[in-house]
Amino acid sequence: MLKKLSVSAAAVGALVASAVAVLSPTAASAVSAPLSNARIATHFDLAEGQTPENVALAPGGSAYVTFAKGRQIAKVSPKGTVRIVATLPAPADGGVHTPALGFPLTAGIVRAHDGTLYFLYATGTPDLTGVWRLRPGGEPQRIAALPADGLPNGLALDARTHTLYVADSVRGTIWSVPTRGGTPTDWSTAPELAPAGFLGANGLKVHDGAVWATNLDKGTVLRIPVLGSGRAGHIQTRATGLPGIDDIAFTGHGNQLLAALDGPNEVALVEPDGSRSTVLTAADGLQNPTSIALRGHTVYVLNAGWLTGKDPNLVLAHRAR
Repeated sequence: MLKKLSVSAAAVGALVASAVAVLSPTAASAVSAPLSNARIATHFDLAEGQTPENVALAPGGSAYVTFAKGRQIAKVSPKGTVRIVATLPAPADGGVHTPALGFPLTAGIVRAHDGTLYFLYATGTPDLTGVWRLRPGGEPQRIAALPADGLPNGLALDARTHTLYVADSVRGTIWSVPTRGGTPTDWSTAPELAPAGFLGANGLKVHDGAVWATNLDKGTVLRIPVLGSGRAGHIQTRATGLPGIDDIAFTGHGNQLLAALDGPNEVALVEPDGSRSTVLTAADGLQNPTSIALRGHTVYVLNAGWLTGKDPNLVLAHRAR
């Protein structure tokens, strides 16, 4: 999540640095292998706060999306129809004290096998900030409170251990929370997760016996092994030089992954050795990509339009095996 314009001098500096990265000599002019046939599948309404922040895929081709500034969860059908399934309560102060941003943020989302959705909400207030749950046919409810001075952003689910992991972009912490709810544990506070002026730990995934995190300010991909006891192992930096990195998705080829680079307006293919190539750009419809997911041969890229100020959307692309 790279977010609000003119938030602070530090935030502006981070945004400018990311935007400058668009001029990188590695930038592609359009979709590149192994991706092809990129197209805009759905347009969202910027005026209604429909700035997509994260995505959870569902059976049948649908996707659940968090609208960062809209305080909403939406279901997007395979035909691109958008239906709001939940709207979160507004904080009494309007969210002006939300750390780093100044507006209430609806962020990471995951879907369990039974259809339950878990997602994050940050408001700068102790009554609303935390992990929320939405069961099929139910109403959203908070199941774990998180510190109001933090910014819960990325969310990952380990279905095997029934554990949720939460990346706090301001406090530089990864929290763990049981899916049943309860008191969060500060699972990792490694310095590599800390921000460097704006936002630190951001995107989050569970993969290959580890929790993987991105750091937006530092442009890194990090791997933290999950030990047999469930505790965090020694953090490892697996990729660098990825300015404005937000979310990641693994391709199924070992530790190869796709990374959404928010400010540079790119999607990068990152190899296990940390090398990278650009596979999607603004020429393919990107408008500041915030999240990415894969279903079979299809890549889903959600775009919030934070810097471009226009056309938040869902871009689909074909991925060769």
